[in-house]
Amino acid sequence: MSLYDETVPVFVRTLTALEVWIDDAHAFAEERGFSPDVFLTARLAPDQFDVTRNIQSTCDSAKLTCSRVTGVDAPTHEDGPCSWEVLRARIADVKGYLGGLGEEAFAGRDDVVLSPAFLRGGRMLAKDYVRGFGIANFYFHACATYSILRANGVKLGKIKYIGGLTLLPADA
Repeated sequence: MSLYDETVPVFVRTLTALEVWIDDAHAFAEERGFSPDVFLTARLAPDQFDVTRNIQSTCDSAKLTCSRVTGVDAPTHEDGPCSWEVLRARIADVKGYLGGLGEEAFAGRDDVVLSPAFLRGGRMLAKDYVRGFGIANFYFHACATYSILRANGVKLGKIKYIGGLTLLPADA
């Protein structure tokens, strides 16, 4: 399996699922007569990121993992308090960026040495970065978003978390 296969399709699938979670959160709020903006600052624990920051971090993890591995500049986005529209635009922008990265951008990049600033001078091979940090960090923030919404009553299930199922036709 290539680094492309381990990142781009996986990230896009979960970012697409994240859009569904947002739709469901809005529908839930509307059904109960409150503003979905309440969810933007919801969190599971006082010292944990809120929904806004988790969505931003999910997007950042996807784009920066791929950018660091491929060397293709990622789009930049402002962090901090924002609206659902800004978050939706960020998700769409990151999906567009990922969609523009073909397998060729990842070809031969497995053993490229990366030294992201957060490693404070430490270095990792691109394949180890993807498998040991990039994917885990992406899912950490996606799962936190999902969990906060669920803890606040939004009806999401496992199938929505994993982004649906790809079934073969009955005659296949």
